Amino acid sequence: MSIILFEDDHVSRLHPASLGRPAFAISVGSYRLFDLVADLGLPTSCVVRPHLREIHTADFPDHSHDHQALRGSRLLVNARLVPEVAALEKLRALWNKGRPCLALEKGHVVAALLSAEHRLPLLEPSADDLAGELKQFDLERIELGLSLLEYPHDIVRHHLRTLRANIEHRLATGNYEELAEGVFAAAGAQLGQHTVTDTGEGPIVLEAGARVGPHCLLSGPVHIGPGARVIEHAAIKDCVALGHTTKIGGEIEASVVEPYTNKQHHGFLGHSYLGSWINLGAGTCNSDLKNTYGNVNMDYHGERVATGRQFGGCFMGDDAKSAINTGIFTGKTVGACSMLYGFVTTNVPSFVNYARSFGQVTETPVEVMIHTQARMFARRNVSQRPCDAQLLRDMYELTRAERQMGDEPLSF
Repeated sequence: MSIILFEDDHVSRLHPASLGRPAFAISVGSYRLFDLVADLGLPTSCVVRPHLREIHTADFPDHSHDHQALRGSRLLVNARLVPEVAALEKLRALWNKGRPCLALEKGHVVAALLSAEHRLPLLEPSADDLAGELKQFDLERIELGLSLLEYPHDIVRHHLRTLRANIEHRLATGNYEELAEGVFAAAGAQLGQHTVTDTGEGPIVLEAGARVGPHCLLSGPVHIGPGARVIEHAAIKDCVALGHTTKIGGEIEASVVEPYTNKQHHGFLGHSYLGSWINLGAGTCNSDLKNTYGNVNMDYHGERVATGRQFGGCFMGDDAKSAINTGIFTGKTVGACSMLYGFVTTNVPSFVNYARSFGQVTETPVEVMIHTQARMFARRNVSQRPCDAQLLRDMYELTRAERQMGDEPLSF
């Protein structure tokens, strides 16, 4: 009996969030899907894209693809499934029911329960192979009423919807001390003096070792991850989840910040997603509301997608950086390993120096980013491994087409 998390052929639509991590490692509502399915108490293995296999094995050594997991009773779960408590309960009910079936959402496989007689290929399956193989089985088709992430803006959309319930699940299953009404802290967490907390819309949780400086505003629901640091005079409000070892200052609203990212100085971040190892320079701000107050439309590689929402910020890939006083316009994506300067008025490809307001958009050599990453890692006492450097090289190659302007490449 086991669980298999698998990526399907639509995971690339989550770029840049999914470029450097499997979809099941994207944080939504303070949880990653990988963490949530652990509550089912079953051995878990994962099928990821080829460029992520080495780093996934290094980061999740007990959960890499196991040929034996393809045998026996298995619950296969799409890595794009939104990690919410409701999903966990429905997956548990599906497993306990024990009847082989296939759950679909808009034609995409959400989950499948297989018995030992349903044989999957023993070779390393690709996303297309595995999803396609599941559809070939003669299984009962069911609907679970669960959601899949389709585009980057869905991360924030579902984050706003699920954060409160997910935090309440944490409180029900964890060990926290209530410091004030609706404010809960794990061991070693610190709440600064003269901090104002508002839990009328949801609880505030500080995980182990998290520190909030003095004179801050925390308006729930808010989740502050292990070892995270909130700088003095910061305003963290209205559905914010901070990953572990982040450093956050200024004003941040309705956003997801992955581990090891710095937004330490004054500036506004709203309705946005930041990957890992990002650094936002002092005064960096994003817009999350159009001057017309209309709904935000996104442009994903030439595909215009209506979000149906009035607020939409920026969606930044891992290892991106911004200079001081950078201004990011509404509803923009910023590729991994890019450097931002001035006004960001368009989407930004991966691995570029973006200074469009100064007439310059040039490619960033991958070796520069590898050296930059090593120096940033060292500041957090993290050693850069060969697989970290190789992932950047693979990401560079995978995003080469992004850096084409018409028929001509970006100039140096």
